[in-house]
Amino acid sequence: MIELARKVVRVIHNPQIIKVLADPVRREILRLLRHEPQTQTQLARELNLTKPSMKYHIQLLRQSRLIKIAYSKVESHGILQKYFEPTSSLFIEDFEETPSNLQKYFLQLHIERLRGMLSVFQLIGTKRGDPITVSPHELKDLAHEIAKQLARVGKKYEKTEASLNRETLLVTIYSEALHIVMTESKWKPFFDLFFSAENRILKAS
Repeated sequence: MIELARKVVRVIHNPQIIKVLADPVRREILRLLRHEPQTQTQLARELNLTKPSMKYHIQLLRQSRLIKIAYSKVESHGILQKYFEPTSSLFIEDFEETPSNLQKYFLQLHIERLRGMLSVFQLIGTKRGDPITVSPHELKDLAHEIAKQLARVGKKYEKTEASLNRETLLVTIYSEALHIVMTESKWKPFFDLFFSAENRILKAS
């Protein structure tokens, strides 16, 4: 297998790889490996999994080119240990290529992120006495629109060598996707109502 150089962002279009990425255990493996390279044994111990189970997950991640060998080292007992790391700082699934049975899983992740961002708007609105309101249907619909934009925005970062860490990069890309959605005809009135009210208060102060 040809090992890949580490990228900043990788947009996943292949439905089969998206399926690999959707598994909670494999997402946790990727999260741990972002902090530092680890061996299969270390990961199994950290996640309380059997070695055969961890071997299965590692093989799928390597076959999907989501992880690679960072380096190998001979331990004191003479066994060569392979240390793995992700091939990208941030993986973004192409929501429109995501199998329908997995879209609900990813959509829930986007809803949670969106709640965090809207809570900031809500906090500002509450201080003004003009809280922002959003229905469960609107929240889901808005998260769906952002999910579709993320792959398009993320594509711009695939060939860059950004110095931003993963979390800052994720916020940057998510914010850009949200801004695109905010300017669309369907959602512009929703956000204009909030920001126009805020501008009126700023002008009056």
